[in-house]
Amino acid sequence: MNEMMFVVKEAPEGGWTAQALGESIFIEADDVDGLHQQVRDAVHCHFEEGKAPKIVRLHFTREKVLAV
Repeated sequence: MNEMMFVVKEAPEGGWTAQALGESIFIEADDVDGLHQQVRDAVHCHFEEGKAPKIVRLHFTREKVLAV
């Protein structure tokens, strides 16, 4: 695997969550810098030596509710 993607959302209670697509990795962090570091750590822990993807993409999503 050369690349993997995380879907990143703002957590309702504050901070951020990230869910890997195709892998069972879930991250929570208070800020974006912390999220970056936790994603790196989780990817290195999840994969065996030499099997981790070279690129990790973070896809930030934002939900907006409008009253009509």
